[in-house]
Amino acid sequence: MFELIEPIATATFSEVANEAFLAVGMRNYWDGYFAGRAAPLGQAPAEVVHAVFYNFADGEVARHIPWVWGKITPEEAIAVRERGSTAALRQRIGDLADSPGLTRAADLATRAAVSAPTEGRVLYAGLRALDTPTEPVARLWHAATLLREHRGDGHNAALVAHGIGGTEAHVLLALSLGMQAAEFGRIHHLPKAQLDAVIDGLRHRGLVDAAGGFTATGRETKDRIEALTDELATPPYDVLSTDELDELIAALEPIAAAAAAAHE
Repeated sequence: MFELIEPIATATFSEVANEAFLAVGMRNYWDGYFAGRAAPLGQAPAEVVHAVFYNFADGEVARHIPWVWGKITPEEAIAVRERGSTAALRQRIGDLADSPGLTRAADLATRAAVSAPTEGRVLYAGLRALDTPTEPVARLWHAATLLREHRGDGHNAALVAHGIGGTEAHVLLALSLGMQAAEFGRIHHLPKAQLDAVIDGLRHRGLVDAAGGFTATGRETKDRIEALTDELATPPYDVLSTDELDELIAALEPIAAAAAAAHE
């Protein structure tokens, strides 16, 4: 489900959605990112957004929040994000946007997306408090975003349970992709001393070897976190019967494939 939901939800991080935020006064991509994604939390301070988002380096959130709230309200940001994301998704999937299959996918995905418990799921709970769009493409994007953030909240819980911090999580992801941490896009900009200290901490715990690669314990820890993340992501789909889940998967496959292909 992650592979089917992710290309749909991440239309929100596209240039089309970015331009929608630039048009209302955001200075750059990251202003729009933080305004749109954090908006369901209200005017939460940077410290809270940093905690909820989990994996940004210290100070990165504070470069944008609360500045963005001097230019746009959370309510306005929610509307801009939905409008830009829907336009981006429609552009990416072409004729599928008007297909009966998309409408059915939106209906089933929405049923799943609003069915899970919210306890301990801060960003998911914030999104659940929003009105569900009625237009099918917007509704599908909204449902995919709910499911994505539900999974993300669970992933954060899994990381906390294993004592893995936000920057450490990026290091482990980089290694799982066959990259050195210093080459990974989300953390390569960090000062070398800061990144080296994170890697040294992982090495001290036996998760990273002297060459900067995975140890067996490190790979096992990463795999265990991913398995727990998958397990914690299942509750929304429990509301669907086996036939309905199969139907949802079949309906999402061409949409996700088109969205992913357009993003490449």
